[in-house]
Amino acid sequence: MKVEGRRNSYRDLIVWQKAMQLCKDVYLITKNFPKEEIYGLTSQIRRCVVSIPSNIAEGKGRNSDKDFVRFLQIALGSIYELQTQLELAFELNYINDIENIVSLSIEIEKMINTLITKKGGRNGK
Repeated sequence: MKVEGRRNSYRDLIVWQKAMQLCKDVYLITKNFPKEEIYGLTSQIRRCVVSIPSNIAEGKGRNSDKDFVRFLQIALGSIYELQTQLELAFELNYINDIENIVSLSIEIEKMINTLITKKGGRNGK
C-alpha cells in the first residue's frame, strides 16, 4: 500500500518492508502449530514478529534520531526473541525448516544494526 503525497515514510524503508514480509511468513508457518499452542508459543511468536515492523514504524514517526534509535533497539530485541522462539518451535518439531525465515530475520537484524549506527546509536552518541 502506497500512501500518496507522503515522502520519507516508514513504508519507504526497505527494512520495514522486509519486516512485513517476515510477519506474513511467520503467520503462515504458525498456522500449522498444534492447537494447544494457540495461547502459548503461537501467540508469543506472532506478538514479537508484529513488534518488529511496528517499532520501526513508530520510531520513524518520531521527531528525533534518538527516539528512532530507541525503537530500532526494541525491534532488534524482538528479532532476538523471535529467533529464539523459532528455534524452540523447530526443536519441538512444530516447524520442519526454519532456514529461510531465520535467514530473513538475520538480514533484518543487520539492516537495523546499520540504521542504529547511522543514526548515532552506537559509541555513546
